Amino acid sequence: MVFNRVINLFRRSSTSSDEASEGLHATVIPRAEHNISRKDISPNAIKVMYRLNKSGFQAYLVGGGVRDLLLGLSPKDFDIVTDAKPEEVKKLFHNCRLIGRRFRLAHIMFGREIIEVATMRGHHDEEKGGHISKRDSSGMIVRDNVYGSIEEDAERRDFSINALYYNIADYSILDFANGANAIANRRIEMIGDPVARYREDPVRMLRAVRFATKLDMTIEPATADPIHEIADALGGIPAARLFDEMCKLLLAGKAEQNFKMLREFGLFDALFPELGEYLANDASEQDLAFIQAALNNTDQRVNSDQSVTPAFIYAALLWPLVESKARELEAESELSQQDAFQIAASETLDRQQQRTAVPKRFSLMSRDIWTLQLRMPKRQGKRAERLATHPKIRAGFDFLLLRGQVYGGELQQLASWWQQFLESSGIQRGALIRETSSDTPKRSSRRRRPRRKPQPKAAPPSSES
Repeated sequence: MVFNRVINLFRRSSTSSDEASEGLHATVIPRAEHNISRKDISPNAIKVMYRLNKSGFQAYLVGGGVRDLLLGLSPKDFDIVTDAKPEEVKKLFHNCRLIGRRFRLAHIMFGREIIEVATMRGHHDEEKGGHISKRDSSGMIVRDNVYGSIEEDAERRDFSINALYYNIADYSILDFANGANAIANRRIEMIGDPVARYREDPVRMLRAVRFATKLDMTIEPATADPIHEIADALGGIPAARLFDEMCKLLLAGKAEQNFKMLREFGLFDALFPELGEYLANDASEQDLAFIQAALNNTDQRVNSDQSVTPAFIYAALLWPLVESKARELEAESELSQQDAFQIAASETLDRQQQRTAVPKRFSLMSRDIWTLQLRMPKRQGKRAERLATHPKIRAGFDFLLLRGQVYGGELQQLASWWQQFLESSGIQRGALIRETSSDTPKRSSRRRRPRRKPQPKAAPPSSES
């Protein structure tokens, strides 16, 4: 690893995590003793930091960008922190817009690339600053426009690996919470009291899991232990924000690992209450294997630069639950298979929507994938040809193929047939359809009795007789 050559230096210069929590003080790592080069940083981020610095403000690359560069990885984002207020940042950049209510941020836009600039955060003093900072009854921060020094900003960071600041003024790194040491030991460590920090923002529990799998690190015991007890606090997070966090967990090439760790910490039940209960009590081994196979398939696609969509993952996660509900409804009522299935699908999506708000364009695609599973066994006549033109047929087929691989039997045969059909055309397709028609048992027909012809009515007796 590129970072190995400075690990020993960081271990010598760092203090213990207990000491750091009492009050953070920076360890300065000069340019000659770390591996970060400006050529590895986005030119637009460099431009923003230089302009802030030349205008008399402090400017630092912070958090994940510094962490990933030290690990020899390519950062996805380059976030900047400064002592300039959001309005002051906006005056310096004509391509800037201010966003956010909970915490005001400046987004500086360079085409498709957005450089996020945050003002250094300070501590809360609700007696003096209630008009700009606010917590709810559980301790969660609901408004957070409190500005402060770089030391205060470092204390407000979640994990020590994210409290690293690259200074554009002299190209040094400021390490406030033994982040370099945590990286060297591959440990996720919370800054401050984990229980209080999780209650401030319960999403930090999901971030701990995501960083652990993404960076191949372990969550140290003091940071991991409270998660089981506080997992339910995720119920207070807006459903739209939880959907965004789930996308980060499931669409970054570590979905299967994240699924297992979320279940291990009790976080999955907080995100998918109904599905969590089903998996714990009623699901078969094949149901669980199907979900894991779908997540593994998604990871393979991400890691080979193929497209993925939340719609397919949500369809796979919720499928065993929908199928189970549909069977129950069909058995307990006089509903047709189609009607029972549609009711089960609607109920499941509606309830899940309350916890993770899946945008309609994804939930509709999930329903299309499910509905195709009911339609694909019906291949006689022109049905297969019509179904092959369905806009979501490839996603539906991939889903069927995955089901066949896990559940086997007739599903595997059906998936094999559709694979041949979709890869063929013309005469070959006709032969496959005829083969299917000949294999389908015909209904036993009973000869109907011919209708009796109505007997002519007898003429009424004549009154003359």
